[in-house]
Amino acid sequence: MNTAYKVFILLFCVTLFTTSCSRKKDTFVNRNFHALGTKYNILFNGNIALENGRATVDNAATDNYWELLPIERMQVKDEIILPGQSKNQDFDRAEEKAIKAVQKHGMNIKGKEHNPQIDEAYLLLGEARYFDQRFIPALEAFNYILYKYPASDKINTAKVWREKTNIRLDNNELAIENLKKLIENETLEDQDLADATSMLAQAYLNIKAKDSALTQLAVAAEVTEKKKERGRFNYIIGQLYNELGDKDSANIAFDKVIELHRKIPRPYYINAHLAKSNNFDMEAGNKLEFLEYLTNLEEDRENRPFLDKIYYRIAEFHRLNSSDSLAYAYYNKSLRTNLGDKILQANDYATLGDMNFDEAQYKTAGAYYDSTMTKMKLNSKPYRVIKRKRENLKDVIFYEDIAQQNDSILDLVALSDTDRLAYFTTYTEELRAIAVAEKEKAEAEARRNASTGQQQSLNNNSSNALKSGIEASASLSPRTGKSEQVFYFYNPTTVAYGKNEFVKIWGNRELKDNWRLSNTNTNANATLQNTKNSVDVLEDEVFTPEFYISQIPSEEKVIDSIAQERNYAYSQLGVIYKEKFNENELAQSKLETLLENNPEDRLILPSKYNLYKIYMALGLEGKANAMKGDIIGNHPESRYAQILLNPDSGLERDANSPESLYKGLYQQFDAQNYAKVIEEADMYITKFAGDPIVPKFEILKASANGRLNGFEAYKRGVNYVALSYPNSEEGKKAQEILNTVIPIFANKEFTSDDTTQHFNVLYPFNNDEKDKIEEFVKQLEASISKVKYFDLTTSVDLYDANTTFVVVHGLKSVQGAAGFAEILKENKSKIKRKFYSISSPNYEIVQRHKNINEYLESQ
Repeated sequence: MNTAYKVFILLFCVTLFTTSCSRKKDTFVNRNFHALGTKYNILFNGNIALENGRATVDNAATDNYWELLPIERMQVKDEIILPGQSKNQDFDRAEEKAIKAVQKHGMNIKGKEHNPQIDEAYLLLGEARYFDQRFIPALEAFNYILYKYPASDKINTAKVWREKTNIRLDNNELAIENLKKLIENETLEDQDLADATSMLAQAYLNIKAKDSALTQLAVAAEVTEKKKERGRFNYIIGQLYNELGDKDSANIAFDKVIELHRKIPRPYYINAHLAKSNNFDMEAGNKLEFLEYLTNLEEDRENRPFLDKIYYRIAEFHRLNSSDSLAYAYYNKSLRTNLGDKILQANDYATLGDMNFDEAQYKTAGAYYDSTMTKMKLNSKPYRVIKRKRENLKDVIFYEDIAQQNDSILDLVALSDTDRLAYFTTYTEELRAIAVAEKEKAEAEARRNASTGQQQSLNNNSSNALKSGIEASASLSPRTGKSEQVFYFYNPTTVAYGKNEFVKIWGNRELKDNWRLSNTNTNANATLQNTKNSVDVLEDEVFTPEFYISQIPSEEKVIDSIAQERNYAYSQLGVIYKEKFNENELAQSKLETLLENNPEDRLILPSKYNLYKIYMALGLEGKANAMKGDIIGNHPESRYAQILLNPDSGLERDANSPESLYKGLYQQFDAQNYAKVIEEADMYITKFAGDPIVPKFEILKASANGRLNGFEAYKRGVNYVALSYPNSEEGKKAQEILNTVIPIFANKEFTSDDTTQHFNVLYPFNNDEKDKIEEFVKQLEASISKVKYFDLTTSVDLYDANTTFVVVHGLKSVQGAAGFAEILKENKSKIKRKFYSISSPNYEIVQRHKNINEYLESQ
């Protein structure tokens, strides 16, 4: 081939390459050059980055199988992403590739794109932004495809992704409308149809339309090409059927998940088994076969990462089968093998707490409830339920501890000197045996550690020394060609041996002068000191019976105080078990024990009367009649005797009866003497402990506390009544207040004056000015009686323990209220006191939350 021909060929190739790189000429070569470069280079690498990012998102998401799973496995986080930032570097790289494809290979000529791969670049761009949780930019990318490439073969895919993004932006109704049109008007490929119907199902779930979601999700599960998606969709279908109460259909869906077995992630497979097992009919099903089924799940080695849930399910089976001991064992196994599932731990603890509560083991139940709350989201609804249960047990645990402790002390007081010595001798011998065992264990551990450390050091040194020694011994003299003898300290073998012998003889010595002195032997000193300490410990006074005997109280006054405290605890326990928990047998035991322990006079009658009512409730008519006779015969003048003799005698008219005292206290409440109401209510609650009227005093006290000290004090008081007297009318009313009124009263936000039509003028008075209030009110009423264009009234309202407001009601604007007060300054009355103008709704908030200063600062 001649030179001219070669030059021509070379120039032709260069010209062809140069012209094909042009993005401004619509030629066959140009289009295909840029299309191939876009598809097999830039988009190929971009899609790889996208899939890597998707795998990262999928692995990072944690499915909560205790709730309905979302259709798409992606955990959205409320993190603020600044422009130019990305949560995931893979998505950042995918976005860069998509942008590069558009910028370097886009052939937008006269408003029309001629590179058929650019629509896929925008699709990649939108998907990368979507998975990076930048939904607004993602929506822009998908909308651009729909606007600029209506004939694209990816148009349906882009439409589905746009609606996925709309769903993430809570535009569920718009997404439903668009997806329904897409499914009805277009012929979608299998995977596009699966994506469209699954996203339509998610939108329906978001608006609580579960029936419609089921229909669409069934189509998605049928047509999807991805086994993982099919397993997930069928599992969600099973969950939905369970929520709708159709267990048979749910089991069919779970069976479809189970059939996929190794084609899907193991969590879907195991949770499908467990979800199906939850639908087992304990009454009609074969329990032996079902237990064998659960046992097989437990024994399968592949299920080890899910043993905590399997143990929990087996525990649930045994509990429902009334095998409480086995249930206890499996709940505890579930706790011990827990792999970080806090909801499962909370369920384990809560169930164990409930089981102990049902067995009247309230202290143990309280401990389990405490553990439950540590595994729950703070202030969530389940947390508040458990917290309420725990608070309900607070008093009973407190009084049970007092009763148990004081009973133990009084039992020791009652023992003879010989019996005390024998008892504590046995006790201290047990303590000493435990201490000796611990000492021997510690010494053995110390010897083992020391031996292991020395041996390891020796082995390492010997090994290195032997190696070095062999090398040193084998080294030849360059002068003679024979092995050469080396200096002692240059031979690691002999050095290691010497060090070991030194430690054996001298122990560990510090590198300092006079190292031979015994006080420099750190190991010997430590051993000697440890031995001495061990001896000292065993000779401690806590190992002598006399130490404990000396602590037993001997003074009659102290013993009486302990007995009184114990008796009061028994009295409170009897009332709590009777009123709170309806545990009449426990209440009976406590009150009968109380009466056997020579209680104070003030506890005897209420306890006898409560026992009478308990006997009646338990159907023990003989005991009830005997107790009734005891009360009437031994306490004929008491109000309890009068009630038993004539229940309809109208004892509420007795001035000293609880009913009369309550009415008098209520009148004090109406007179705004809240501090007095609180003080006297406390006194009557103690005086009439065990009487059915006590909850009335409690709720009145809570109301007075709220009026005097504000919302939080009222909330605490009402909550206490609801927890302490749940079976009384007042307790039920308090619970209703907590559920309906307290959430409304909790609002502290002041309303705008523009939306209010009623305003007040407040004149504050301190405690030292109270004697001036009456005269001021007369002067004020005389002045406002002359105002004909407003219907004005006055009131005197206690604000707190130090302040009282004189209030003028009936003004129509905040400016009118301020102007009215200014007018009063100028008229004949000359009312020149400091005042505040405030709307009626804001005045209610101020009185409720005692935040007048906050209101004034906001004006």
